[in-house]
Formats: sequence, C-alpha cells, structure tokens
Amino acid sequence: MIRLSRAGLSALILSALLFGVVLGNLLSAPPARVQGQDLLDEETALLQRIYAQVNPSVVALEVRVPANVSLSSIMPFIDPSLPVEPRYRIAQGSGFLYDRNGHIVTNNHVVESADRVTVIFSDGLRLPAKIVGTAPDADIAVVKVDPAQISDLEPLPLADSDQVRVGERAIAIGNPFGLNNTMTQGIVSAVGRSLRQQQFSIPQIIQTDAAINPGNSGGPLFNYRGEVIGVNTAIRSNVEQSAGIGFAVPSNIVRLMADQLIQNGRVEHSYLGITGTTLTSNIAEALGLDMRTTGVLVNSVVTGGPAARAGIRGATREISVDGEIVPVGGDIITEIDGMKIRVFEDLLGYLFTRTKPGDAVTLTILRNGERLQVTVRLMARPQTR
Repeated sequence: MIRLSRAGLSALILSALLFGVVLGNLLSAPPARVQGQDLLDEETALLQRIYAQVNPSVVALEVRVPANVSLSSIMPFIDPSLPVEPRYRIAQGSGFLYDRNGHIVTNNHVVESADRVTVIFSDGLRLPAKIVGTAPDADIAVVKVDPAQISDLEPLPLADSDQVRVGERAIAIGNPFGLNNTMTQGIVSAVGRSLRQQQFSIPQIIQTDAAINPGNSGGPLFNYRGEVIGVNTAIRSNVEQSAGIGFAVPSNIVRLMADQLIQNGRVEHSYLGITGTTLTSNIAEALGLDMRTTGVLVNSVVTGGPAARAGIRGATREISVDGEIVPVGGDIITEIDGMKIRVFEDLLGYLFTRTKPGDAVTLTILRNGERLQVTVRLMARPQTR
C-alpha cells in the first residue's frame, strides 16, 4: 500500500483545487474563435459588396450566327434551350459596360460572324447592339447599345494590369452555360503568358484558377477593389469546361484596343517581321555564351518586312539542344529601346502596348559575339484572315 506523507497529501489537495479552478474557467469561458473565422466573414462581405457594386454593369450577349459558321470549341456557349432557327444558331457570351456612351466590351470570338447581337442586363433588360469594331489579334470587340436606356448604370473601372501580381484575388462574373450573372473566385495564378490566336499571339495574358466556362467569354475578371484586371478569353481543358486554368486579356491591352475601336472602328498593331524563340540558358551555353545571357533568337526574317529592311538576320543552321532542334546563327535581340528582354513575350508585349506602326525602335543585338544597335521602322501588321 502506498502511503502519502502529510506534505504529499497537502500538495495533492492543492493540485486538485487548482485543476478544478482551471476546469471551471474553461467551461465558463465563451467559445474560442476558430482560426480564420473572422477572415471568412470579411471575405463574404467583400464578395457581396463587389457583386452589388459591379454586377449591374456586367452583361450577357446573345448572338445569332449562320448555322454553317464554325464557332470556338469552348466559347461562346450554344444554349440548347434557346429556339432553333433552321439557318442560324444562337450562342451566348459575356461583356461589360465600358463607358457612358453605351459601349460594351467583349471578345472578338463572341461576336465574329454574328448578324444579330442582343445585350442582356442583370435586370432582364434586352437591348439590340451594333458591332463597333473588332480586334481579332487581341480577341477584343466593342458593341454599342442605346445609352439613353442605361443612363443609371456605371461603367466599370479598369485597373493597371501591369501592377497585377501572382496570388492576388481574382473574381469572375459572367454567363457560364447561359447562367447569367454568375460569380466565381480564385487567384491570379500567373502573369505574362502569351495566348496564340490565328496567326499572332496576345502578350501579357493573366492566368487564373477562378472557374471560367463556356459563356464566360468576354466577361470581366476583377480584383478585390472591383476593378477590371482582364477580359476572360479562354480555358485550357480536355473536357471543354473549367479545369482551373483560365486566361484573360489584361486590362491595359483591353483599354488600348477598346479606345482605338471606338475611335477608328479598327486596330493597327506594330509589326517587326520576325519569328523567334526565347534564348534559354541551355541554348546560350550550347552557343558558347554566358548562361545568364537572355533575349530572343531570331529564327527567320519576313522578306520585305521591317526587320529585313533594317538588316536583321535569321538563323543559318540548326543544332540539337537537349534533344530538340534549335535554329541558330541569326541575331539575338537582347534589348528594345533600352529595355532588357528576358523572354520572347517581353519583346511581343513591348511592341503590342508601347508602339504603333511608323514608330522607330532601337534593337540591341548580339551578332557573332559582337554587340550592335539597329534602328527598325515598324510597319502595320498584316491583317489576320
């Protein structure tokens, strides 16, 4: 039998009393807040505020196209519930109010080939629209409705997409599968992507994991302030619906395209007249260059184009680098107007957003190990067919 001394018994009684006090405090205390609970409430309030603020200016587009016209495989959305006309199909996309003059921004691929466009507002108002102009190489279009019918609506503000960073909140509102004014959210997954169009690529594309589906095309992608950071344009998916990889044309390009379309009805892009690829560290090493050298390898030069006229040289031979055939021997463009080029998208983005046909740009190139500067007078890009 275990015996307790007087001192040990006193210590045991004291411990029991202390445990009772602690247990009593725990049972009488208010429930502890779950970590992140306040954040969740704040997030809900934020999303509700943004939706109430911007949703009235987000629209659905209903377009009629001839039945023999091929539409984008993922967007816009062909709604099987809409009436079928023998010679036409009805498709749906999204858009948003750009200014007080009734201009609506959407995607080119939503309205291309359409012979009738109807804009549907969040309160159910349906207005006929005319196509003001399209920019196929940026996949942006502008349509217009009667501004007198929507005088109470506010145009959506556009953010500076150059300031968008990976990890920021991304909120999409649009018309997926014909479900008007649907909100989804995620984050900005990447910036600086390029998205291939028919002949050229759109630079500075924003990638997001916010759910984007057929019918979202042309709709806005917002930041947490309710500013448009991009226009939802495409998804990458094997099943033609959201797989967490969506792409949006950045707002700075949207603004540039929309303003030109409203003013002129068309857009002219600067044209350098080369094909090229990013100079990676392993290619640089294979060419005997410092592995930290960056720029664009000129693969080919378009005959009669601006680069050809300025004496830019294309590849003369091919080498194998890590099992891939790489055209080499041509010039390596390392800077444009003093801006360092890291990847091909840097060159494309500069030409797309900071120049116009007729401008002269200074290219810094590496040719046979020698650093040179060449002035090139840009031309208008050939029209995409």
